[in-house]
Amino acid sequence: MMYPLVRELAVDCVPVTVTCRVSRFSKQAFYQLKRDPISQRDWDDAHLTNAAWAIHRDDPAFGYRFISDELGQAGLAAGENRVWRLCSEQRLWSVFAKKRGLTRKAGPLVHDDHVKRKFTATRPNQLWLTDITEHRTDEGKIYLCAIKDVYSNKIVGYSIDSRMKASLAVAAARNAIGQRTIDGTILHSDRGSQFRSNAFLRVLKNNGITGSMGRVGACGDNAAMESFFALLQKNVLDRSGGQPGRNCAWRW
Repeated sequence: MMYPLVRELAVDCVPVTVTCRVSRFSKQAFYQLKRDPISQRDWDDAHLTNAAWAIHRDDPAFGYRFISDELGQAGLAAGENRVWRLCSEQRLWSVFAKKRGLTRKAGPLVHDDHVKRKFTATRPNQLWLTDITEHRTDEGKIYLCAIKDVYSNKIVGYSIDSRMKASLAVAAARNAIGQRTIDGTILHSDRGSQFRSNAFLRVLKNNGITGSMGRVGACGDNAAMESFFALLQKNVLDRSGGQPGRNCAWRW
């Protein structure tokens, strides 16, 4: 904001007209702001909007309710209605939001396809696959993000949460990284927003992992992970009454 500078230079006898002309903004706008200064609520709204942009940029799946939760956890007090208004003004909508009359397209690629549907590996930690599955329980939905090593067919990392956020994929990646040695590792996923989020991309970059993404509508790209999820559902979840941890634990 340059307007305080105009006031300071005016005290030093620099004409307002000159300062506005040099700074390339309207003299009328300066006087308008002087007559009707920005309120504290406007400043607070601007601060909340910046924070909401940062949260949504890290996780495009977030709508205003999740953004409101994240703002609260960051110590920024704001009601849901206020967050809804600010998000609507800035068009900060969840990528999962349903819009009447529109056909939603897959998200843009953030990685090249380094696998080309050749799901084979000659050594451990050469190629990992990841995906997210949903399961209904008596207490609501839970989501599992798992990472599978193609060489050993073992799950090398996973994360469970009640929300399908970018942090779900981030936690799974960190879990795998903490247990395995990264050696030219490729992590292949679909185009889900969780795998395109800035937070997830940072984890890959900071740990030397090469991201890879498949084509739209290529069912074969997820076949290896889908087979694991099917076995998990049949052999673990169905036997535990839909409640992971009640009669058994999710261990691989």
